[in-house]
Amino acid sequence: MSVHMKKQTTGESTEISLTVPSGIADKVLKVMKDILELADLHETDDDDQLYSIDEVFPDASPGMALRGLRAREGITQKQLADLIKIKQTRVSEMENGIRPISVEMAKKIGKAFGVSYKVFL
Repeated sequence: MSVHMKKQTTGESTEISLTVPSGIADKVLKVMKDILELADLHETDDDDQLYSIDEVFPDASPGMALRGLRAREGITQKQLADLIKIKQTRVSEMENGIRPISVEMAKKIGKAFGVSYKVFL
């Protein structure tokens, strides 16, 4: 079983995200809620509210997702290009919407970042 975890701290808060197999997602969520309850940490009223990416970023694009993820991971266009064996200019073109991101390329990028390729389509 593969579990992917990320931690990002901003000011007084830390966001922790997990990617787990769908079959155990509900169990993991229950365990996490139980841990928070034991630690006497309570959720805010709006934690159950989910928003689609279109609602939050109406002008979002696959290139914006690529740029944001690359920045979050702290790697340059050149480093990403070397990792997925393409030219740096191609990464720039994808980020700026000049070149569309194909399914094959999205899979390479997704694998490099450990995320679903669908983020880039």
